[in-house]
Amino acid sequence: MRFAYLSSRVTLPGSPERRVDAFEHDEMMAALRGGLAEAGLHGARFHDVSWDDPDADWASCNAVMIGTTWDYWDRQAEFLAALQRISGMTRLFNSPALVQWNSHKGYLQDLEAKGAAVIPTLWLDRAGPKAVAAAFDRLGTDDLVLKRQVGAGADGQVRLRRGEPVPDMAHPMMAQPFLPEILSEGELSFIFVDGAFSHALVKRAAAGDYRIQSTYGGTETALDPSPDDLASARAVLAMLGEVPLYARVDMLRGAAGLLLMELELIEPYLYPLQGPGLGARIARALAARCKG
Repeated sequence: MRFAYLSSRVTLPGSPERRVDAFEHDEMMAALRGGLAEAGLHGARFHDVSWDDPDADWASCNAVMIGTTWDYWDRQAEFLAALQRISGMTRLFNSPALVQWNSHKGYLQDLEAKGAAVIPTLWLDRAGPKAVAAAFDRLGTDDLVLKRQVGAGADGQVRLRRGEPVPDMAHPMMAQPFLPEILSEGELSFIFVDGAFSHALVKRAAAGDYRIQSTYGGTETALDPSPDDLASARAVLAMLGEVPLYARVDMLRGAAGLLLMELELIEPYLYPLQGPGLGARIARALAARCKG
């Protein structure tokens, strides 16, 4: 069997524009390739290929798994169109419909309507000084985090205290109160493969920062989650209309329990170092879906 790990020019080895966090791509590829043998899929192979590669032979792949496509948020329409083309030639996971829905953070509104506990959020199509000033008042906070509505990895993210100058933000943004729990406990991530729990971890920011991504010095530690915390993550996943091949549920503890930060269904790093069995889990799930 032949599987492709959908990547990008900014994460592939040897790229002159490779991101500083592309080592995470290498860790995922090592886990996936090692997982094939562990799953008993001898002779199968995983290769990485950029989603916009004009020479890619998608039809020769038994399945394509969306991976480190870490430039899609600046090329959303082009990316979604490419996924539609790929899905017309082979199996694509996660599905184009699920990815399109998940590619705009407005999906959080859908999940909230289904009962998910989410961080209070305002949607600002134009995040100018007047709109940001109103957001402080409406959210009842003196400390805001503004994130791109289409984005990932804290790209373009801004933290503002009341009274600070508002920088130019060219994209539609979402405004949320800054929650200090990100600095105390950290962000909790729950990884699922084919609907089954794989592993969990806590991500913490470096001293002097609040962003937990490795690009900014964030670190990760494996976590044995409590039954209640795991149940909260499972409940979010159960709100989907289909079972994704993979999902990462990112949560932050609030006063009344865990709050959903993100449900990552497109290109999340799945932290194989904190979940040593991840590669084999994915390999088995892919093989089963290819036979279905």
